Order: sequence, then C-alpha cells, then structure tokens
Amino acid sequence: MRKIVLLVCFTVFIFELSAQSFEIGPLQETYKGIIGETLKVPVRFTNNSEKPITLIVRRVSSTLGGTQKNYFCPENICLDQKVEDIALRLEAHETITSFQVALEAGLANGISSVKYLAFNKATPSETMEFDLHFAIEEGSGKVDIYSSPHITLHDVYPNPVTDHGFINYSILNEKVEAKIIIHNILGNPIDEYGLPSSENKVKIRAESMNAGIYFYTLYLDNEGVMTRKLIVKK
Repeated sequence: MRKIVLLVCFTVFIFELSAQSFEIGPLQETYKGIIGETLKVPVRFTNNSEKPITLIVRRVSSTLGGTQKNYFCPENICLDQKVEDIALRLEAHETITSFQVALEAGLANGISSVKYLAFNKATPSETMEFDLHFAIEEGSGKVDIYSSPHITLHDVYPNPVTDHGFINYSILNEKVEAKIIIHNILGNPIDEYGLPSSENKVKIRAESMNAGIYFYTLYLDNEGVMTRKLIVKK
C-alpha cells in the first residue's frame, strides 16, 4: 500500500514538472494586409500557474521582404525593430491581451512569416514556439475613402504605383473646386491635379518620381480635407 501511495505521489510530481505554466493563443493561420500599411497582431499569453512568472518572447527567425519591418508592441507602443526579445510579467492566472507584434508591410505583395519562441524565465525548459504568417496584397482602389455632399473619392490604384495610377471620383456639387496635390515625405508639393466635374477619373503620373512613400491630399475650395499614402515602386 505504501508503495502505491509513493508511486501516485511520484506520478503527480512528474506531471507537475511537465505541465506547461503558460499558454499562447489562439492565433489565426494567416493575417492579411495591404501594401503600405502596418499590421498589428494581438498575441495573448495566459499564466496557468499559482504564482507570478516572467515570460521571455524572442524573435528567432523571419522571412520578410526587403522593405518590411517587424516589431514588438507592448501596450500598443512599438519598439525598435532591433529589439529581438522582450520580457512579460504575468501574475497568477493572469492573461495579457495588450501585447502585439507588428509588421510594416512595405512596398511589395507576397507571403511573409516570423517565428517566435516564448519561455518561462525561471524554467527555460518550458518553451513554446509560434509562427505568424502575413499575406500582403495590393489595394483594389475600389473603396470610397472620402464621401461628402460635394464629392465621392476612391483610393488610388494600383498602390504601389510604377508608371502611373488612377483615382476614381464623382463630383456631386459642380460649384466646388476639387483637386489632388501630391506631397513628398517632407510635405513639399510635387504635383497637382484638378478634378473637373465633367470627368470621373484622374491619372496620376509617377514616371519621374523616385521609389518611396508619398502622400496625396484632396482639396475642396483650397481646403485640405483628406490625406492618404501613395507608394511608388520602380
């Protein structure tokens, strides 16, 4: 009988040693985004133990495009991309929901992935790996990005632009003066396009523009009402 009791106690002891003190997720198989935007993915960690723990979350490998960047974002504040790991403290049975990782999608479409390792600092043998996959697509340009009693405006397409792009619009008030002004990243205007009421599409010329990030602003009666990102790729 005493041997049975010892065996049961030993089995429970082994189970407690092997039980994971934390868990991750759930996570989606793939996260979708648009060229030029920054995707933020919430990663949930739960402390399953009866005492506080400190988790170390480490980026161990990544397959990213040349213009893409990956960040840790605790409390919605993104750290420098050079930060390879971060410590997270969880109280007993606490679940952290404010931790995110971010991908700056860059200038090209395609699939990107990042592999992470999480482990309990007190017992480094308790480890879990997880992968995040990102599917980056070009914007369709078919979504209304500005609508008022004076004008309806669609986003530029394609975005990024190589030689030229297009912006569809509809003037609803012929008395309003509407135009698009392109600015560089420093805010300096580099091109201007009128939006006559007799037409519904404007061609954006990008042949002479260097590759990079620009912005275009919609002006109504010389007042800027909306600004969006324009990406030029060569």
